[in-house]
Amino acid sequence: MSETNPAATAPMAADAAPHRYTAAMAAEIEARWQDFWDAEGTYDAPNPKGDLAGDPELAARPKKFIMDMFPYPSGAGLHVGHPLGYIATDVFARFQRMTGHNVLHTLGFDAFGLPAEQYAVQTGTHPRVSTEANMKNMQGQLRRLGLGHDKRRSFATIDPEYYKWTQWIFLQIFNSWYDDEAKKARPIADLVAQFESGERAVPGGRAWGELTEGERADVLGEYRLAYASDAPVNWCPGLGTVLANEEVTADGRSERGNFPVFKSKLRQWNMRITAYADRLLEDLDQLDWPEAIKLQQRNWIGRSEGARVDFPIDGEHVTVFTTRPDTLFGATYMVLAPEHPLVEKFTPAAWPEGTHDAWTGGHATPTEAVAAYRAQAASKSDVERQAEAKDKTGVFIGAYATNPVNGERVPVFIADYVLMGYGTGAIMAVPAHDTRDFEFARAFELPIRCVVEPTDGRGTDTSTWDEAFASYDAKIVNSSGADVSLDGLPVVEAKARITEWLERTGSGRGTVNFRLRDWLFSRQRYWGEPFPIVYDEDGIAHALPESMLPLELPEVEDYSPRTFDPDDADTRPETPLSRNEDWVNVTLDLGDGPKKYRRETNTMPNWAGSCWYELRYLDPHNSEQLVDPEIEQYWMGPREGQPHGGVDLYVGGAEHAVLHLLYARFWSKVLFDLGHVSSAEPFHKLFNQGMIQAYVYRDARGIAVPAAEVEERDGAYYYQGEKVSRLLGKMGKSLKNAVTPDEICAEYGADTLRLYEMAMGPLDVSRPWDTRAVVGQFRLLQRLWRNIVDEATGDVTVVDAEPDEGTLRALHKAVDGVRQDLEGMRFNTAIAKVTELNNHLTKVGGPVPRTVAERLVLMVAPLAPHVAEELWRKLGHTDSVVHQDFPVADPAYVVDETVTCVVQIKGKVKARLEVAPSISEEDLEKTALADEKVVAALGGAGIRKVIVRAPKLVNIVPA
Repeated sequence: MSETNPAATAPMAADAAPHRYTAAMAAEIEARWQDFWDAEGTYDAPNPKGDLAGDPELAARPKKFIMDMFPYPSGAGLHVGHPLGYIATDVFARFQRMTGHNVLHTLGFDAFGLPAEQYAVQTGTHPRVSTEANMKNMQGQLRRLGLGHDKRRSFATIDPEYYKWTQWIFLQIFNSWYDDEAKKARPIADLVAQFESGERAVPGGRAWGELTEGERADVLGEYRLAYASDAPVNWCPGLGTVLANEEVTADGRSERGNFPVFKSKLRQWNMRITAYADRLLEDLDQLDWPEAIKLQQRNWIGRSEGARVDFPIDGEHVTVFTTRPDTLFGATYMVLAPEHPLVEKFTPAAWPEGTHDAWTGGHATPTEAVAAYRAQAASKSDVERQAEAKDKTGVFIGAYATNPVNGERVPVFIADYVLMGYGTGAIMAVPAHDTRDFEFARAFELPIRCVVEPTDGRGTDTSTWDEAFASYDAKIVNSSGADVSLDGLPVVEAKARITEWLERTGSGRGTVNFRLRDWLFSRQRYWGEPFPIVYDEDGIAHALPESMLPLELPEVEDYSPRTFDPDDADTRPETPLSRNEDWVNVTLDLGDGPKKYRRETNTMPNWAGSCWYELRYLDPHNSEQLVDPEIEQYWMGPREGQPHGGVDLYVGGAEHAVLHLLYARFWSKVLFDLGHVSSAEPFHKLFNQGMIQAYVYRDARGIAVPAAEVEERDGAYYYQGEKVSRLLGKMGKSLKNAVTPDEICAEYGADTLRLYEMAMGPLDVSRPWDTRAVVGQFRLLQRLWRNIVDEATGDVTVVDAEPDEGTLRALHKAVDGVRQDLEGMRFNTAIAKVTELNNHLTKVGGPVPRTVAERLVLMVAPLAPHVAEELWRKLGHTDSVVHQDFPVADPAYVVDETVTCVVQIKGKVKARLEVAPSISEEDLEKTALADEKVVAALGGAGIRKVIVRAPKLVNIVPA
């Protein structure tokens, strides 16, 4: 550490108090110390290889890896709500350094994504140009806050040297399959070896050597963890791209742009995240995450136990998944999702004889009915389709299935309340015991058969029912066949018996089902990672060798995917990359001589780069491997209390519960299975910070007006003389209520902003911004400064004298409390304790003892690092305050000498006693009963009961 004294260059102001802590002084101090930290590498975190080898003391320190969720470099820059989490992790990281940890804390940018692409479409500016400009602006804003990041480790996902490894990971997933027996991913080469040796039977029964290259590719595609398939997708013509389920709003529109989204069948890349559903569920128990986030992931994965049942149709069968196989005798019809691939196959040219008019939808043929209904269903979101609307819609497809348990013919319908993305896309309908099936059956005049005996007295005659009866605590009835009977059995036993029957007869099997679907991984966009995949002349996909990575984005003239009429569901994607023929069509030697190939023209979703960025922070300049194993083991490997390893603290918004967090966990597990990392989980501890809110003011038209120009008069609010409404909400540019950190830093300084945001309330709750309240923290810093520095001369006023006992107690109580609060991320209460000690010193008056002043500065250092560095240097120290030891309290001064005990008689306070904190209940009772005021209040009355809560309460109940 350099011994240069930055404080020596502090300017003098020509006013009555030239050395008062002002906004101008804060700006000068902060800029100077930021330059100093950068020049000295103050926050550089040493790695175990090389850096730690020559420093045994540093190597012996425990490590702490602290992360923020990736910011996206928006053109609007930061408002004061954005840095809340960044300041919090910075305070925590600084405290960890001061308590003996080797801390890794840095920040990069999640820089691929739709906003930059849309800006490019509008302006012709290359997305990289606008994105890099936005990053530069945000880096300046973040630097001004004094964040202690290791800047050597920063990067952006758009850097080719970064997305080379994103592409590499994709290839690891592509070249892997999930072995259900080993319960882990394995290289696809192992699967090929099993097929070649005959250890594993080839689907279809032929020998592996008899298959063509295309047939082998098709077989492996059914196993690969990354695979392309024709599947129902969320097609958004208005954006010209497909969307993941999570990117579609509840009303069936795109999250970005608010365009209609339709179900369409396209060939897309997918990640087989469903293979990891059980492990994703089980390992949640070992993570230190908020229970609300764990619950969201559990619900999203949606594990349920039941049975798959095969319903024969025309010599084939349709499989349904049900959690209630015990109700199989009550299945009186089937429903397929409109997108089910077998619908067309089973739909005849004409209606069967005797078809009910209500079943046809008014169409002349089943084909017409199915086509019309499919078009209707495609315009609805999954949420709309599952809404509990009383009016159920659907159409008979003209085919009948056979109920395997009793041989009855049951009509097959399509209806929008059944989704292809859940279960098998088909259900057996048991209308007596399912609300939606009941309503559908009544609407279409279908049989309703009771097979679960009602416990509410309604009886088993369903013609008298107004609603379905659903219960797990009842007996099965009307459920006997030729070789199986469930009558009289409770539900659990009936489920076991019918499942055994299904397996014995080959009609089905017990199984576990998940709500989780495979992750749609293709986007029809330009500004994303290109897939490292090429197709030969037969359409077979080939992985690029590692030597050809990174596959960089080419230049294109038009950055936008072709967009269409937002309401035209019959359109198909056309991507920006597909227009660059020189890039798309290439001749490559992939090991068997030069051949012509066509590149994949979709790009990866914006989630790809954030699935693994924690690993790049560890070893950001490694061009030879994803991450050095020793470095990864040091920072993220399993250890006591962290059986799956991972980042020690990850802070970000709760809105990423089932997107980024689930995807990142999946990638981590694949990399772990393949031996590339020692951590099976990316983030061990997760903390969700709240939101900084602001008042939104709207005029009579409902349009937001500039909050800064609104006047308050007599409890009402006016903009340019017109009355406006006020409502607490989000802060943002579009709402015209954003306050930038630059404004607050200019008016008060970054340390004041840091203190205010941390003091507003508990970190995990939302809180309203109030610019007028910021000055309170500015005054705290002024008082702190004044207790150490003479405002007239600039001289340090502390004295080398012992503090009085009252000050010692105030100091050590503050040290003890602040230390506990910072460890628990209770920054608001830590600031309150610092304020209390500072106010004590102001009240006592006179010069502050050096030992007290130094400890106070050290407590402030994590919260307001610039002023702490300045005061630490003024106190005569040459080393940075950043790596000083945090003060430790003396227990003898933390415990009060006495506490006040309240004595009550009949619930009314009659005396207050000063007693030792450690007093026993027996001694406290004797002391209370002997007190003069208590004796007088009792007036000789007997005592029926004495309730003692040592050391603070005695309650006497007279006889």
